[in-house]
Amino acid sequence: MKHNKCLLRTLAACCSLVAAGAPLAAGTSWPTESERVLAYQERCQEVVDFIINRTDPENLERGGLFDIAVNLSVGKNLDWARARLRAANDPPRGNMFWMHPMVFIMYAGKDNLNAEDWEFIRELWRTYFPYRGDTENHWLMYYASLYLACQMFPDSGPEAWYNGKSAAENMAEAEEYIRDWINVTTAYGQGEYDSPNYIEEYIRPLALLYGWAEDEELRQLSRMMLDYVILDFAVENLGGLYGGAHSRLYPRYVLQPALTAATRHAWLLFGQGKFQNNAGNMILALSGYVPPAILHRIALDRDEPYVQRELKRTRWRIRNAGPDAFEVDGRMTTPVYKVTYMHPDFVLGSSQGGLLQPIQQQTWSLIWREDDPTGKSNTLFGLQPYSNPFEGTMYFGADWDTVTDLIARSTVDYDSPDKLEGGSPYEQVFQHRSTLIALYDIPEGSRFPHISTLFTRDLENRVEDDSGWIFAKGGPVYIAYRPFQPGEWKPVDWTGLLKGGAGGWFSTNFEELSRGSEMYVSAYLKNGYILEVAPASDFDSYEEFKHAVRSLPLEIRTTPLPAATFTNLDGARLHAVYGDSPSIDGKAVDFSDWPLFDGPFSQAEPESRDLKILHGSQTLHLDFEANRVTSTLSTDK
Repeated sequence: MKHNKCLLRTLAACCSLVAAGAPLAAGTSWPTESERVLAYQERCQEVVDFIINRTDPENLERGGLFDIAVNLSVGKNLDWARARLRAANDPPRGNMFWMHPMVFIMYAGKDNLNAEDWEFIRELWRTYFPYRGDTENHWLMYYASLYLACQMFPDSGPEAWYNGKSAAENMAEAEEYIRDWINVTTAYGQGEYDSPNYIEEYIRPLALLYGWAEDEELRQLSRMMLDYVILDFAVENLGGLYGGAHSRLYPRYVLQPALTAATRHAWLLFGQGKFQNNAGNMILALSGYVPPAILHRIALDRDEPYVQRELKRTRWRIRNAGPDAFEVDGRMTTPVYKVTYMHPDFVLGSSQGGLLQPIQQQTWSLIWREDDPTGKSNTLFGLQPYSNPFEGTMYFGADWDTVTDLIARSTVDYDSPDKLEGGSPYEQVFQHRSTLIALYDIPEGSRFPHISTLFTRDLENRVEDDSGWIFAKGGPVYIAYRPFQPGEWKPVDWTGLLKGGAGGWFSTNFEELSRGSEMYVSAYLKNGYILEVAPASDFDSYEEFKHAVRSLPLEIRTTPLPAATFTNLDGARLHAVYGDSPSIDGKAVDFSDWPLFDGPFSQAEPESRDLKILHGSQTLHLDFEANRVTSTLSTDK
């Protein structure tokens, strides 16, 4: 069967990694490579079995294109699969979200598609004109799908395809985009960076290309990019949850990090958490891809705290690019400077603030460890709920008068004062290890002139102290939050927009997800806060932690500009003034030489197209200029 072939291919890939790989770090107990491979194979099989078992061959009204592909791949429920293929395409819909599952059907199900099936499929590609979309993940899904669809019929002429181009022309255009996206990402960082939601929309097309592209060079690049994207997650992964600052998140996911696609992938890729399926896992399970052992170890190795720095970029800016923007082949973008502090008990991560990604940006977040994060709101974050046509016209082609309305038609909470995600040009964030300082200078007349910080229902022992600090405990972590200005407590979604069902899926079950959580809302234009986080194990008691924080040197001002000077629990003196570069122990933070990746597990310089993945004595080197992967051992470690 096709799936058995994929499992054999998976085993072969793992064995090749063993041959090129390294022994485990001294003193560390990891599974043997054969044990790891077997466990991964078993999870892949669990994905397939889950789909087969949930398929009701008598119900021709239920089952999506991905379910059809998996059934075809193992030769199960073939009559149902053929009938559903036709029903699900009456009419075809979904644009690039139609294209890639259709390609999955064509390749994973190839051995069990008959002549009539192929005639039907080819007619769909001739007559249905899918929209390319307008985001980075849309375009990658579109072009990866177009490439593979045309690869199946390489000699077909323009009359066979919806866009009037031949298969050869489509493949050339698609490959040009895929290579350009790889080059830009590995040189300047991803635009739709570190999204716990949209990581899946990158894994899907890359896994398809790795699994079924016939061009070995392109297939190799796709494999390398899978490693790249998964490494980007692994270094900010805490028990299967994607920590740090994110380009795009939906409200339900900012409230409960364990709901995201990243957590589902962590189960399959790293064996973390409970079984959770998604379409990306279905494609991975059948593609033959196996994460290298080094990625597995990085994802799980949280014995020691570390700092991770990364350079990303904004989405391409159409207008209002700003003084920090730079050009890449005629397209304007701006750097995103990320800092993440990974601790065995928590992850605190941030970007510098500003309008870095339209609509769904999360500038900073704290996530603490839970033994089982399912159903938990184990997070804390803040934002200034900015809504303005300036942002919309920066990233979208619509005009000033209509762009906000157009955005709110799909992202229904964008123009709401109680939204949970979004960037602001009036926000400046600075982080040093487990301390974060956020400063705000909001102009008079701004649409939503306040800042909001989420305190979830899973925080315990919340105390508003006479010192001005707000203390709380999240799992194994103590938290201290010092607002610059007074505020009031409001329920999450205090307007009732999402609880009332606005946006359909967007607000599904939001009443339950948000119940018991509150926002600390401060309606002062010149504002800010300090966050100090520490493992509870560092203190004999909660009272000792509170006393230690109260004793820390602190100077705050709000005029003429918000500013803070604070000595944290580690003894570092931090200074930040809105509009200026922050400093640590008197030394200004230099953003000019910010690395693409810098941490104990990853190293890359801007514009290098070169990533070194590190763990113990092993280095996995991804050289995108040469399209080469090498694995080496260091005798110095």
